[in-house]
Amino acid sequence: MLISKKLTKITGLTSFVIIFIFFSTLQAKNSDKFNKAENISDYFSGIVLLNQSKYDDSAKRLKKLDGLEKSHPSFSTKYLYSLINSKNYNHAFSYSQKMERENHDNFESDLIIGLYHLKNSKFSLSNKYFLKARNRNSRSILDNYIADSLYLWSALEEFGLNKTMNYLSQLDDRFENLKKIQNVFINCYFNSDDTEYFFKELVNDTKTDFSRYNYFYAKYLESKQKNIEAKKVIELAIKKYPRNLLINQYKIDLNSLKNNSEFDCKKKVDVVAEILYIAANALSSQSLLSSSNFYLNLSKFLNKEFNAFDTLLAENSYNIGDYPNAKKIYKNLASNGNAFKWFANKQIARILVEEDKKKFSLKLLEKAYYSLEIKGVYEIFDYAEFLKNNEEFEKSINYYTEILNIINEQHPLFPEVTDGRGVAYERLGQWNKAEKDLLASLKVSPDQAYVINYLAYSWIEQGVKIEKSLEMLKKANGLKTNDPYIIDSLGWALFKLKRYDESKDYLKAAVSLMPADPIVNDHYGDVLWKVGEEIQARYYWNYVLNLEKVEKDLKDKIEKKIIKGL
Repeated sequence: MLISKKLTKITGLTSFVIIFIFFSTLQAKNSDKFNKAENISDYFSGIVLLNQSKYDDSAKRLKKLDGLEKSHPSFSTKYLYSLINSKNYNHAFSYSQKMERENHDNFESDLIIGLYHLKNSKFSLSNKYFLKARNRNSRSILDNYIADSLYLWSALEEFGLNKTMNYLSQLDDRFENLKKIQNVFINCYFNSDDTEYFFKELVNDTKTDFSRYNYFYAKYLESKQKNIEAKKVIELAIKKYPRNLLINQYKIDLNSLKNNSEFDCKKKVDVVAEILYIAANALSSQSLLSSSNFYLNLSKFLNKEFNAFDTLLAENSYNIGDYPNAKKIYKNLASNGNAFKWFANKQIARILVEEDKKKFSLKLLEKAYYSLEIKGVYEIFDYAEFLKNNEEFEKSINYYTEILNIINEQHPLFPEVTDGRGVAYERLGQWNKAEKDLLASLKVSPDQAYVINYLAYSWIEQGVKIEKSLEMLKKANGLKTNDPYIIDSLGWALFKLKRYDESKDYLKAAVSLMPADPIVNDHYGDVLWKVGEEIQARYYWNYVLNLEKVEKDLKDKIEKKIIKGL
């Protein structure tokens, strides 16, 4: 904890020094305007707020420094990020135009002006700006691909189908999956006879998960008044991807004959919004959340009706710890259909647990669950898992059992349900029932590393089947390499078999991977004692006593060990 605080102070100081040096070295003509303490403070605060995803506040701070882009080009990028991510689209557009007039335009300003014209169906103008963005060489590979793609979509009528497909084939092969997606949408846009064939090829691809595109395939069929075929596509997709939110909501909409106009592949803005969403998703997976939100909010600018974009916006907010904004997005999302409502309430309940509001969380999800018009096995399972994970073990067992009365061993949920119920039984001290469920789970799906670990560790703690447990844990370690829980269990099995030197190696590795875990440190202290390193053992036991959230039973045992040893 002390190290973290010290690092934070150093990082903050370093950032301040860099910004101070930057302002101190501005061109002389700008020094009077910007080289003031309040401006340095605004810039520093604006960047920090941007990195914290507090975009409204960041934009307000950076707005005071309008004009700084003349001597500090990267300022304009940060300012545009703040404006787009705070949904100040018109301001971002006018600022981008000003940058162009003053010859300080950049990739982001080109992109924003181009998208603004694209949304207003001024395709020749959008083409001009996407071409400018495309010709900038100092961009990331992803930015280059986006610029190429947007240029392509703004020039569709000029190119025609054949030239468009030829252009597409020349794009960076590292984005092969994105090219496949665009290929489908291009054929759809031109009303090609091959559109349905390419959709089928995409959704049946076995190498990549294109499950999301079953929704777009069904939307295409619906636009052709092929509602029966659209329903068949969705039904088949749900069997393969039962947890896909977009598909589940669309099934409800189709069955209720709801007029869903969120996406049309004959609208350029809708397709470009999806391309930008794909980029946002890729950036989010790399934890580049400001960049992800930049592309995501541009997607929302083009197609504000497509609610599925909001799931990623909320997830990005959650990942940076902005729980209020994440909850706000989820609450809005909940009004867009039953599938979205259940999903959103699950996410809000998860956040409430993170906020130490477990009581409110349990009440919220209970109300949401019982308000569901149809409770399928996946909804029941979600609720059972939530109850188990929040120590409502007896209640969770009832719902797991309800599922097992409906499904058989061939159902994909069977190993998860038996595992979940087995854990709940174990936590309630009903080991015979727990062991039966865990073995049933592994019988159907024998390569579940964490189920193997749970069962084997439970046996070790009971002092039974330790040799068998060790062999099982070796298998689990092969399935999930470098997992601290499994490594700890391996070390503990060896400890129980009195193979202390081998045990020490594994437990040392587990401690290095999970240094703040009380049980791992306790285990390591035990093996150190057994190999004669008594001073070091007491050090680790004392360390456990100083950790937060250590159970009283463990503390009592360690206090005795510190006095008497093992």
